[in-house]
Amino acid sequence: MSIRLAVLSTYPSTPCGIATFSAALVSHLLAAGADVGVVRLVDEPHPDPAPPVVHEWVTGSRSGAQAAARALDDHDVALLQHEYGIFGGPDGQDVLDLLAHVHVPVITVLHTVLTRPSPNQHRVLAGLVERSAALVTMTATARDRLVAGWGVDPARVTVVPHGAEDNRASARVVTPPAGRGTRTVLTWGLLSEGKGIEWALMALADLRRRVPLPTYRVVGQTHPRVLERDGEAYRDRLVAMARGLDLTASVRFDGRYLSGPDLRAVVRAADVVLLPYDSSEQVTSGVLTEAVAAGKPVVSTRFPHAVELLSGGAGLLVPQRDPAAIAVALQQVLTVDGLADSMAATSRRLADSLLWPTVAAQYLALAAGVRHLALPAAV
Repeated sequence: MSIRLAVLSTYPSTPCGIATFSAALVSHLLAAGADVGVVRLVDEPHPDPAPPVVHEWVTGSRSGAQAAARALDDHDVALLQHEYGIFGGPDGQDVLDLLAHVHVPVITVLHTVLTRPSPNQHRVLAGLVERSAALVTMTATARDRLVAGWGVDPARVTVVPHGAEDNRASARVVTPPAGRGTRTVLTWGLLSEGKGIEWALMALADLRRRVPLPTYRVVGQTHPRVLERDGEAYRDRLVAMARGLDLTASVRFDGRYLSGPDLRAVVRAADVVLLPYDSSEQVTSGVLTEAVAAGKPVVSTRFPHAVELLSGGAGLLVPQRDPAAIAVALQQVLTVDGLADSMAATSRRLADSLLWPTVAAQYLALAAGVRHLALPAAV
């Protein structure tokens, strides 16, 4: 008998990383034979949601937590995607109200594990830990943080990679011979402060003194919550900055939210993926996972997931907010004979462990293992 899984998460058509993650995971769980229902977190209800969505929890609604808990209880195991910003209440604390009413075993997938949480963030995560039958992190770094910062039994935490579609091109020479063609450097994802695009632009201005400039593509719409709060202020500043640095001929801003196939085509066409992120806390990056799964050389700041995934040779790591270091790294990847090819080959070797069928199988095995466990009592 197939296992009946409920996934609690944002979900398309919501444009956010966790929604995209959950849609891909659900698709591959279904392909593996699981019976999956999605309890979707929404700001406003949708008329007649289509399967696999079985219920919608409107964030902030007074009775929403209990109704969502009942929908989860119609399944064997609940798979809860956690990020502070997707649940209602300060620091998403409404998720604790839900857990007080759920009776089936809960696997909590932690997309963020902070080293310096606020007291309320700590309280929320401690509540999740207390009420979960099992916990999933996507990196060993996040697992170590849980064990050290929250005293979690290591046996309760499973590391399952983020997951990515197989986007590898056939093996080929990544770096064109000198003087032939303009290379493309790519950054993609929902745009917001902290993505570090300004450091990338300053790096290009520095790089121009050394080598012919690549085309730099910045692909992705502004994050919906940022757009609601600030409009396109950040994007407008970046466009003005590119103009002031005389980079308009080399920088392309594409504000579309691309479908999966279209985005994967953009990634395949890139020669280098650049992740100039400001954060030193980020333990999970879907963009990084997809770049490596596509067999692309990566230049990235030293956030934890990048350190963990790239240190074996799939990329070059640079300090945060250091355009000179980004310029040097890009110059090396673009000009040092064989370096980009070596990095891409390492990425392709890593890809098998990151692909969605492998990841979905790990979730199914974990769910089968907790299926008959009693949920810890509410405190």
